[in-house]
Amino acid sequence: MRILVSNDDGYLAPGIVALADAMRPLGDVTVVAPEQNSSGASNSLTLNRPLTVWQAGSGFTVITGTPSDCVHVALTGLLEHRPDLIVSGINNGQNMGDDTIYSGTVAAAMEGFLFGVPAIAFSLVEKGYAHLDSAARIAHDVVARYQRRPIAAPFLLNVNIPNLPYAGIRGLQCTRLGKRHPSEPVVKMMNPRGEPIYWIGPAGPARVGGPGTDFHAVASGYVSITPLQIDLTHDEQLPAVASWLEDDR
Repeated sequence: MRILVSNDDGYLAPGIVALADAMRPLGDVTVVAPEQNSSGASNSLTLNRPLTVWQAGSGFTVITGTPSDCVHVALTGLLEHRPDLIVSGINNGQNMGDDTIYSGTVAAAMEGFLFGVPAIAFSLVEKGYAHLDSAARIAHDVVARYQRRPIAAPFLLNVNIPNLPYAGIRGLQCTRLGKRHPSEPVVKMMNPRGEPIYWIGPAGPARVGGPGTDFHAVASGYVSITPLQIDLTHDEQLPAVASWLEDDR
């Protein structure tokens, strides 16, 4: 199996090193990662400048762009062979509920999914990489399970792993995305020239986090695995909008 590894925390992040190491017993691993931390980059592609590609001492391929850039370039010109699986992460912090809209970790996996390649995004729930070794073992287990028991492809899975010792994780749960309250207010500061600057505030707490959601699973000690799709069509509103557009003469 050919496995492409990427992330949004950058090529020096401990999470991508751990993920690449966890994948090597399972296949031929190639790492293509952003030069800089790109958290919150979502599915953005860099269209206003060329991208530089270079090799790090670790053997990782580094691109001066976003997570989506990394996977896009890898699939459309950099790699000699199409990967069989794309994995992204292990992210330094959760990507649950509405986070998935903004997440560069999910976006890297989603870019592969758009090209028809099965893809999985892995995130640790709490920042700081506590029990990263456990998360890497979980990532290995999930991909090994896919090798033993393939599921319909292509697919896009969003995996969130509690910061627990491996023995303390209660299992894997298939979940749906929960929902958050709106983000906290921006943080206003002044730069050295006395001009106002603003930092985006932290994400809000869970608003919909009951049984069956990703929030509930990880809070209960389980790994949350949520299948994602890209079609944003609001099917239930199609009749209402069609009626609204009808000639009302």
